[in-house]
Amino acid sequence: MTAAKAGLDAGPYQGYVYAYPHKTAYRPLDPRPTLRRVWEREPLESLFLYLHIPFCEMRCGFCNLFTRTGAPEELVTAYLDALERQARAVRDALDGPEFVLAAVGGGTPTYLSADELTRLFDLTERITGVDLRAVPLSVETSPATATADRLAVLAERGTTRISIGVQSFLDAEARAAVRPQRRAEVEAALGRIRDVKFESLNLDLIYGIDGQTERTWRHSLDAALAWRPEEIYLYPLYVRPLTGLGRRAGDWDDHRLGLYRQGRDHLLAEGYEQVSMRMFRLPGSGGLTEYTCQSDGMVGLGCGARSYTSGLHYSHEYAVSARQVRGIIDDYVRLPAGEFAFANVGFHLDEAERRRRHLLQSLLQMEGLDLDAYRERFDTEATEDFSAELETLTDRGWLDGPDGRRLRLTSEGLAHSDAIGPWLFSAPVHELMVGYEQR
Repeated sequence: MTAAKAGLDAGPYQGYVYAYPHKTAYRPLDPRPTLRRVWEREPLESLFLYLHIPFCEMRCGFCNLFTRTGAPEELVTAYLDALERQARAVRDALDGPEFVLAAVGGGTPTYLSADELTRLFDLTERITGVDLRAVPLSVETSPATATADRLAVLAERGTTRISIGVQSFLDAEARAAVRPQRRAEVEAALGRIRDVKFESLNLDLIYGIDGQTERTWRHSLDAALAWRPEEIYLYPLYVRPLTGLGRRAGDWDDHRLGLYRQGRDHLLAEGYEQVSMRMFRLPGSGGLTEYTCQSDGMVGLGCGARSYTSGLHYSHEYAVSARQVRGIIDDYVRLPAGEFAFANVGFHLDEAERRRRHLLQSLLQMEGLDLDAYRERFDTEATEDFSAELETLTDRGWLDGPDGRRLRLTSEGLAHSDAIGPWLFSAPVHELMVGYEQR
């Protein structure tokens, strides 16, 4: 994520907005509020439960996730012990939460053994009260860790969606992305996943890898399509600070944008529908959920998880560099139970920031901004609250006029989502991000 407020002309790849505000805008909370106070006035009937496992078997060159490699078994055990203490603190703070959606991310959750995954699911259900078989449940995996015994646990515990990062079906491109894997390993993992018959398979691909061409990109697209995954995500390669590839300079915006358009058009021609700049899915394969990302809360368990309420987003400390991440995880596993009763690091959202978040969470999706829903929630008009921003996007041809009571980005607007998103961040959020020290 870019820290400074870049203009719309600075290039189409300024930063991936998967949450607003970004964690680099979070600061230590002083005084630290108790979780009970944070959640006491929040609606609890439609929550998202997110479990974070910060371990991977390897660290890819493009990765800026909060994760560490080579965690020994005793650290994993200590981590699950700490997660259990945290879950109890959350249970004690929230009065009868109802979870309607759940996900396990990372890192790579299937870095855990089958027995460790079983323990993770057991403690989650026992303490939080959620029935993971009764809600949509997504779990991330990797080619090396999608083993038959792990997949059997995921299926038995109600996993409906499994997501696997392939990135490229060409061994040379995988090596260029500092992801040492072989296609044979990828194909074998996909075969095992399909044998289990999960309701939905998501497959991640990356464009913009060093040496990648239109021909090799088409090769990976077609290799992915051979499995007919219910979802495909197309991610642009970013060079990020403090990551392996972040040390490589270069301006390849036009190349990435060309590959994106090629991938988009190919998937649309193959019958997929576009959900966002990155996400494509087969019609009818999207699971139904009561959760609404613009307004409903999220409870995060685990060292790198964040939690959302209407007025506060909070988490533990954030870092990218391997040394800092290791230190934060080591601190997390040593925390006594009482420490999990507080929110430590976060960002308070005032009314203006809540409106801006709603705009961002809506506009960067294909379905766009529901103007009536916005007015019902905030008792104002989005076209008035953000008139200057919407006019600028319209003038560029990146925003369609109201279609009924919806505002949608044009096809070219969606292509520039990674410029539009950071550009829409508020001045206070940008100032905090600029002041964040990368570590």
